[in-house]
Amino acid sequence: MDASTLQHAPVGPIADQVASRIEQLIADGVLKTGQLLPSERRLTEKLGVSRSALREGLKLLRARDIIQTAQGKGSVVKSMTRLDASPLMHMYGTQPRTLYDLFEVRALLEGESARLAATRGTQADFISIRRRYEDMTAAGPGAEVSTHARLDHAFHLAICEASHNPVLVHTLKSLTDMMLTSVYACVNNLYHRTAEKQEIDRQHTRLFNAVINRRALQAQRAALDHVHSVRDHLRNIEQEEQRLVRATLRLEGWH
Repeated sequence: MDASTLQHAPVGPIADQVASRIEQLIADGVLKTGQLLPSERRLTEKLGVSRSALREGLKLLRARDIIQTAQGKGSVVKSMTRLDASPLMHMYGTQPRTLYDLFEVRALLEGESARLAATRGTQADFISIRRRYEDMTAAGPGAEVSTHARLDHAFHLAICEASHNPVLVHTLKSLTDMMLTSVYACVNNLYHRTAEKQEIDRQHTRLFNAVINRRALQAQRAALDHVHSVRDHLRNIEQEEQRLVRATLRLEGWH
């Protein structure tokens, strides 16, 4: 439908079309969670609609809880999946064993993301992935754990965005807090161990090269190997600590 058709259709249908178009921009990642929507003037120009039709469309989006408008500040995109108060997030915070459940989910999401990114990624996507990769590898050993975790997560998210699957991207973003926790666990426990850190660096490099060189199956395998390797390392550390505790208790006479 062209701009002139939108301009002369009844307000109701136009409002639906305006809302649908903005929803599509959000689904495609053009408009991101927390981002301020363009001005009314710019939106009316881009969408080819009247200001009254645009306002009706924005009203629909507010009713659907997709955008939030503050007086004098404009409208912002709301989170599509707010998990912070969900039972899942509560369980995750109180049951550390679910960390390994999360690694299973990460393997599924990131393996498929890498395969699709290698298949569908554009040159612009690959530039973004390269920037995230270079930012991550440039962070020296003196950087904060939270900085390493954020840069690591940004690299994997850039690959996911290159999959051009909006559902996959939104699923990964909806789990951002949980994903960052698993990445933080990796960085905090493994980055100070030279052998493990070097292995993680090699895995990231294999993943990066496979994606930007469009080797889909190698990219998928590299992502899976990386997630499984981190999971196994953390499990080994946990078992080492449990053995240490048991040995200490025996030494102290607790049988």
